[in-house]
Amino acid sequence: MTTHVLILCTHNSARSVLAEGMLNHWAGKLGKDVQAHSAGSAPSGRINPLAIEALRNAGVDTAGTRSKSWDEFTTPGAAPLSIVITVCDSAAAEQCPVFFGGGGQPVKVHWGYPDPSNAEGGDEGRRRAFELTRQAIGYRMLQLLALPLATMGQAELQQALVAISKS
Repeated sequence: MTTHVLILCTHNSARSVLAEGMLNHWAGKLGKDVQAHSAGSAPSGRINPLAIEALRNAGVDTAGTRSKSWDEFTTPGAAPLSIVITVCDSAAAEQCPVFFGGGGQPVKVHWGYPDPSNAEGGDEGRRRAFELTRQAIGYRMLQLLALPLATMGQAELQQALVAISKS
């Protein structure tokens, strides 16, 4: 059974897109039955081009990547979410809607990252910040994929995801 992971950031234009791309990339490479999705509480409707550039430079397929609302994941027909990860502080502070999990509410965790769009140093500084953010997110996604997701209970999964957030 596929483990569906939703990554949230307010505008769904940078960090959540990086996380979705990296998790799907690593899951495919490692043959893991995990599907990442990303969304925002107030989606911008556009993906930051530097996020796409960072993913493509890492060999990640960005076809079909789009900025979307978390409302797409609140209907009974939506993917049955097992995990919801917030990657920006403002999204973590928001009241999330009810997501339909695979057998109950999904496990929620916050893995915060600074907004690479706000990096200093002009375009080159922002490019570097996007790449460093992509690498940091990719590392945590590899840790998530190393977990025995199919056999973990919710409490055990919650504890493991919190431990990853401290790495």
